[in-house]
Amino acid sequence: MPDLTLTTFDWVPPPPRGLVRDLRVRWALEEAGLPYRVDSVPFGDRSAAHLAHQPFGQVPWLTDGDLSIFESGAILLHLGELSAKLMPPDPRGRSEATKWLFAALNSVEMASLPWSMFKFTGSDDGSPAVKFVDGFLKLRLKHLEPVLADREWLAGSFSVADILMADVLRPVDRYDGLADSPACRAYLARATGRPAFAKAHADQMAHFAAADKARENS
Repeated sequence: MPDLTLTTFDWVPPPPRGLVRDLRVRWALEEAGLPYRVDSVPFGDRSAAHLAHQPFGQVPWLTDGDLSIFESGAILLHLGELSAKLMPPDPRGRSEATKWLFAALNSVEMASLPWSMFKFTGSDDGSPAVKFVDGFLKLRLKHLEPVLADREWLAGSFSVADILMADVLRPVDRYDGLADSPACRAYLARATGRPAFAKAHADQMAHFAAADKARENS
């Protein structure tokens, strides 16, 4: 039995499927070819055991032997230590991958997540708050665009930074937010065109589809 166990929800409603953040970890594990198993916790019940691993009641978390790691960025950095397929081995490459991983979380997702939530909830009503968030995202994409136009991957070779950046951009593209950012869109297409992403996405969708069947038969 592998020492790596990824824990996600046992079920989620259809709209967020394909976007639940265990996908980031599945993708990294598939890229690295690391053996792992998937465990789950109830979607509607944040037990004490759940909170002991993830104090905010979210998913995913990863256990590696006696280590328990939450937050997708921290998990990806841990996996990067286990595989050169996820993190460049040289100091300069590691520095590039690390800073772009944090940029994806702290600079880009800070803008992309609220923008996507407005779209997801149908609250895109032209209010001052919506206009502010829209402008904030466009500014972030404006700065990201020349970076991605100049390189295939953020740290030279494909790394955990690309997994995070691509996954941060996916919900924006879902609502056509990359229409004026062709380099960002092309980068996203390169990343999600990788076989490991396809496998991770299909596995997550199958996980929740199996939960639907189990609910129907219960």
